[in-house]
Amino acid sequence: MTFRTKLLVVSSLTVAGAIALVTGVVSVASRRAFERVDQERRRVLLDQFERELEAQGHELDTKIQRVAASPELLRIAIEAERRDADFSPFNDDARLLAEAQALDFLDILRADGVIISSAHYPAKFGYKNDWLLSPGDPAMSKSFLTRVALREGAAVALASERAVSAGENRVYAGGGKRIDSAFLAGLGLAPGVRPLLWLPSGEVLDAKGPVGDAWKLSPLIDQLKRSGKECSAVIRWQADAASAESIVALPLERGGSLLGALLVATSLREQIGLERSILWTGVAVAAGGILLGVLLGWWTTARVTRPVAELVSGVQAVAGGDWSARVRVSSHDEIGALAEAFNRMTEQLIEQRDRTVQAERVAAWRELARRLAHELKNPLFPLQITIENLQRAREQHPDQFDEVFRESTGALLAEVRNLKTIIGQFSDFAKMPKPEMESVDLNALIQEVLKLFDAQFHTPGGPSIQPVLELAASGAVIEADPLQLTRALRNLILNAMDAMPKGGTLRIRTSRVDGMARIEVEDSGQGLSDEECARLFTPYYTTKQHGTGLGLAIVQSVVSDHRGRISVRGEQGRGAVFTIDLPVGGAA
Repeated sequence: MTFRTKLLVVSSLTVAGAIALVTGVVSVASRRAFERVDQERRRVLLDQFERELEAQGHELDTKIQRVAASPELLRIAIEAERRDADFSPFNDDARLLAEAQALDFLDILRADGVIISSAHYPAKFGYKNDWLLSPGDPAMSKSFLTRVALREGAAVALASERAVSAGENRVYAGGGKRIDSAFLAGLGLAPGVRPLLWLPSGEVLDAKGPVGDAWKLSPLIDQLKRSGKECSAVIRWQADAASAESIVALPLERGGSLLGALLVATSLREQIGLERSILWTGVAVAAGGILLGVLLGWWTTARVTRPVAELVSGVQAVAGGDWSARVRVSSHDEIGALAEAFNRMTEQLIEQRDRTVQAERVAAWRELARRLAHELKNPLFPLQITIENLQRAREQHPDQFDEVFRESTGALLAEVRNLKTIIGQFSDFAKMPKPEMESVDLNALIQEVLKLFDAQFHTPGGPSIQPVLELAASGAVIEADPLQLTRALRNLILNAMDAMPKGGTLRIRTSRVDGMARIEVEDSGQGLSDEECARLFTPYYTTKQHGTGLGLAIVQSVVSDHRGRISVRGEQGRGAVFTIDLPVGGAA
């Protein structure tokens, strides 16, 4: 991954993360705000429910008081004083009184709680009443909630009860109003809040009537039955999440018995809609922010990475040898300062290179002049002595001049040949031709070169040198110039022989190492110091008393032209090893 890509990814993730964080914080804050509003709505609804119960309770108390004061109930109370009282003529009185007072339920009871007349359940005549308070209960003076059994099930009612006395006997009138959809519709409803009523029969009502899919409330009702305390749940009525309502269930109890439950349902449509709006707004802003971040990041990274890329190209160019490379300075910040520093560095490198090259040229010419002077002075001195001898012989001994002339001309010719040899070596080094590549078998080439030295290895009266070959069995065929390679090997062998003036062992090895063909020439001579090994391939440097120092330089030139490498290792008194590594593919 490039630096530019990393910057773009980091900037995009930063923008997206910041927007996601803001969106999350806003969503949580809005949800909490809605929860506070919902709690306030529920509290208002519950207060309204209690006020409505109280108001209807007062109204109900008045109606029951009217029933208790009616002539019909007084006749029933008088009849109750008789031992053989017959209440059958009063069976229909409860219904008439209930209709007159607009009551949903009305039972007229004897003192023992047996029903004399029932408006809502006439068949209960003669049975014990199970929904009113016990006679003499202190709570009879106030309205109360109760559960009334009906033919079709049960209902929750707001009830009130009064006693009517006739002598020592009493009868009781107990009636009530159904807590139903009409009651719920009479509550002052806050927007987004609706009351529900769960009845023991399993029916659930709201202000409009029975609620469909009431079975979805079963887990909440079961929890309410188990705990007997306020509990809540979120109910999704349809597949759409916006249809969900947050419902709080409040138990309606009397004497520890669950009569029903008031459910306060708060619609989550606005909350979910707002959360969706916040989410999609966040997504849109995030997309726009990411796009803007990508554009800004692209522009920023382009300003940052383009100069860096130019610097990299400049560094690569300098590393490749182009010291004239320059980087365009397009800003005045740290990157611009870096580009200016790079340009100054390359200028200084060129200046330093020019000074170094000039110094090396001067040093090379001085070394060449010194070496030429040294090499030419040696044969010139004998030439001068020989000529002077010829002059003296002609002047002082004319009769012996012919004999001296013959001897002197022989010496002159020998020194002239020596001069020609020196000049030839310098000329050969200066005119090294390019290699002409062909397939060469190193093993065969080394054996042919050694044959040229057989006579020198075993010169009568001279040092005896024993050649030892350790040639690789395969992989010794390479692309090379056989003439130049022969010349390099001859120089190495001559160098090894010079290092063994008293004789010794010359060992030549070939092998295959890391895809390269390796030649090792090892002698058992005097060896080399570390300093000599470091300077040995420098032109005109030699460890011999007589020599131009060009032999190993020629070897190095041949190896370099073949894209190979040469090295030497040695130790004083233990000989030296010259190693040549040549690519199997040949020179470029």
